[in-house]
Amino acid sequence: MASALVYLVLIASIGTGLNAGLFFIFSACIMAALGRLPASGGIAAMNAINDVIQNPLFFVVFLGTAVVALAILVVAFLQGTPGSGFAIAAALVFLVGTIGVTIVVNVPMNDALAAVSPQSAEAASLWSGYLANWTAWNHVRTATSLASLVLFVLAYGRMASA
Repeated sequence: MASALVYLVLIASIGTGLNAGLFFIFSACIMAALGRLPASGGIAAMNAINDVIQNPLFFVVFLGTAVVALAILVVAFLQGTPGSGFAIAAALVFLVGTIGVTIVVNVPMNDALAAVSPQSAEAASLWSGYLANWTAWNHVRTATSLASLVLFVLAYGRMASA
């Protein structure tokens, strides 16, 4: 019978894959499209996205994957089964590179954007820097979510073949 860790890794694989896809679409399309708008329109659209994204389904996938990653750290460390090293690495990459970057970088940038009037001169100045910096850090979240997915898949493969 498969251990609980195998199921946690499977769930985390799905969660990190969904997160990677979400962040990828922002990096590949959404931010470039918002950058084509006048600053006031781009700011209004990004603020609307930041409001709408805070919904139960997003939180289940985003924060739920973080909770599963934390559980994986504990279980994989205690069990030490084949694939545990990959699982621990995957969980750490996701927690630091995706969740950590979101909390420390992207959310504060979103809060700063929401605090300015989209039509103000301050907003126009903030917007150009926001686009470049937010997108660069989003690339980090995309890459770390994808790297975490690959590591979880490797962990699952090792666990399933053991």
